[in-house]
Amino acid sequence: MRIAVLAHARQPVARPFAGGMEALCWHLVAGLSARGHEVVLFASGDSDPRFTLDPLCAEHHERTFPNREHQADPALVAHVDECYAGACARIAAGGFDVLHNNSLSRLPLSRALTDRVPTLTSLHVPPYDALRHFVGQSRGPGHRLTVTSDAQRILWWPEGSPPDVSVLHNGIDPDAWPFHATGDGSAVWCGRIAPVKGTHLAVAAARIAGIPLTLFGPIEDQAYWEARVKPYLGGAIRYGGHRDDRTLAGEIGRAGVFLFTPCWDEPFGLVAAEAMACGLPVAGLDRGAAREVVGEAGILVGEADAGALAQAMGEALAIPRTIPRARVMRLFTRDRWLDGCEGLYAELRQSAGRTGRGSLTPA
Repeated sequence: MRIAVLAHARQPVARPFAGGMEALCWHLVAGLSARGHEVVLFASGDSDPRFTLDPLCAEHHERTFPNREHQADPALVAHVDECYAGACARIAAGGFDVLHNNSLSRLPLSRALTDRVPTLTSLHVPPYDALRHFVGQSRGPGHRLTVTSDAQRILWWPEGSPPDVSVLHNGIDPDAWPFHATGDGSAVWCGRIAPVKGTHLAVAAARIAGIPLTLFGPIEDQAYWEARVKPYLGGAIRYGGHRDDRTLAGEIGRAGVFLFTPCWDEPFGLVAAEAMACGLPVAGLDRGAAREVVGEAGILVGEADAGALAQAMGEALAIPRTIPRARVMRLFTRDRWLDGCEGLYAELRQSAGRTGRGSLTPA
């Protein structure tokens, strides 16, 4: 098939990934291409040049408009709208069999586009006012919606989701996150360093537990870093920088326990699945989809309490490392995720009355 993949343009779809959305888009394009599909990535122009790229904009907008995300900045809103309006026009005229929309823009949800190109929209965020209305108005024979977890589905549709909504768990390449049979007893945390990710809570819990902790990830909120994280570095608490996923897999695999501290309703928690693939049990907060992802592979606490999380770290360290790996292999592999994507593409094209230009890889 000829597939358009539409990304969010805040960060480039390139290593080292700024977050889960960028990582998922990268693996989606790479995985579909490896399965024989013709894939065009619509993302910022500084995304991975190995892909066939149709730039949304010259560079990711966190560089053009730094620190203005979620600020309702008129210039940023106008810039993003212009980028996506142009991309939607090119997709509509591009002879694509399917559009897989992973953006946070309202424009790809328009019936003017989805009636022309069968569209699968994957929602990667909890419901928020700027998108909620447009998602609700977007239903049609040429459009399907997915969420990354049952927890996210309930947030979007607390009274029951429409029949054209599917739960499609995110998937990772287990070969990229190799299993380590033993760990060194230390803790590791990774993600965007920002208040919603709870970096400060991980630091506080590790200090209480007396367990060494290494932090990895980009510093998204500099003021938060300076006030809540940096003062506590030193000794057993260290910052390992922002690493690409290949290097990060080795760093994580050596540790004994993974700290997962979302202070918002995390729709999935890709970093937890990646650590679990390496064999790390999880100590974390029971927010969003955490329990759905972690299951028997960790210990979760209900409140953002550093003392309770410190106790959970000790309990999680006793979980055999084969358990987290087995859960990922059963539920969260990239092949399982890609099979789901391809199945939904086929359903979309059938519903929209489109005949195939290419073939689907059998599930």
